[in-house]
Amino acid sequence: MAGQSQTDVCNSALQRVGAARIMDITDNSREARVCAVAYDSNRRSELMKYRWKFATKRAVLAPDVTPPAFEFQYAYTLPADCLRVLLPTDPYLDWSVESGKILTNTMQSPYLGANANGSVAPGSPALYLRYISDITDASQFDAIFYDMLAIALGIDICEALTQSNQKKSDLQAEYKDALAEAKRMNAFETIPTDPPDDSFWLVRYS
Repeated sequence: MAGQSQTDVCNSALQRVGAARIMDITDNSREARVCAVAYDSNRRSELMKYRWKFATKRAVLAPDVTPPAFEFQYAYTLPADCLRVLLPTDPYLDWSVESGKILTNTMQSPYLGANANGSVAPGSPALYLRYISDITDASQFDAIFYDMLAIALGIDICEALTQSNQKKSDLQAEYKDALAEAKRMNAFETIPTDPPDDSFWLVRYS
């Protein structure tokens, strides 16, 4: 949605709770200060909750020079804007996310190997990654996410600005409706992707 800003999102939230609009999120007003405290945490939370298509990115990662201390053979540093790794990164890998890194072992997998553009050297196991990115530019939000973020922000700031349990309850109901609309419009992936059955189990039925 071109032209929209975080201040627009805040004003949408403020309108929902019946509070005064702001000129900018940096204003020295009660409404602006409350929004400034709550905005980023709600933005990240809403991005992380679902597999938003507009926030999905891909990356090819080279292994870190220093391997993990034990258990895993390789460590891959996640992109700085990675909020959530989409599962599975690779259904053929055993892996774990720890301290901003993916830890894994080398396996025969179509997702491991030197990548074609040469950024990962031959013989180095590149890791193909899909993830939810930390989108901060509100102009990149799709319409459904914009509304859900505004509602979530309204729920968060409602008590501080209105002390109205009824308004908060109404917003929670509105959020459920917005979530149902997001699913109907296929704004994010809703079907979980499960890894394949372990070979230990498959061999029993072969």
